[in-house]
Amino acid sequence: MAQHSPKKKTARSRKVSRKLLSQIRLFATDVDGVLTDAGMYYAESGDEWKKFNTRDGMGIKLLQRAGIITAIVTQERTKLVARRAEKLAIPELHQGVMDKLALVREMASRHGLTLNQVAYIGDDINDLETLKEVGFSATPADGMPQVAAVVDYVCQKKGGEGAVREIIEMILEAQRSKVEGLRSGKRS
Repeated sequence: MAQHSPKKKTARSRKVSRKLLSQIRLFATDVDGVLTDAGMYYAESGDEWKKFNTRDGMGIKLLQRAGIITAIVTQERTKLVARRAEKLAIPELHQGVMDKLALVREMASRHGLTLNQVAYIGDDINDLETLKEVGFSATPADGMPQVAAVVDYVCQKKGGEGAVREIIEMILEAQRSKVEGLRSGKRS
């Protein structure tokens, strides 16, 4: 069973710990407002469109190459999101999720991880409980103020404009530093 320390997040930290980022083994993200710009576009025909950032997608592929499990956790249920997850080979696609924290706990447990080893990026009030409990939490620059108040990091980029890649680069840099430290005999 995945356990988490009793620490509660109440305000965002200004400096993110490299040690914390180097321990991340599962990266989970919301979709609307994080991987997209929060817009929902509809054609006259009723078709729904979403715009995804290709740099976020490449970041997800880089995490996978580094051995980090990737996940999408969203309340929405659309073929577009399923198609995006399939294209990026995201192994953990969870749509129609009403209790995101319970799902993230279950995912962590299934992979033999603690919540401290999970990074989650979300932008709205339905992400709050999850953001408060994971090891590293973030929101895009345009995330809701209630969310920005509790996360570890507020991105410089907006949702759908590279916020996910920004977080991924931080995680990968911390992971590289840890590996380099181990190679040189240093401990981080």
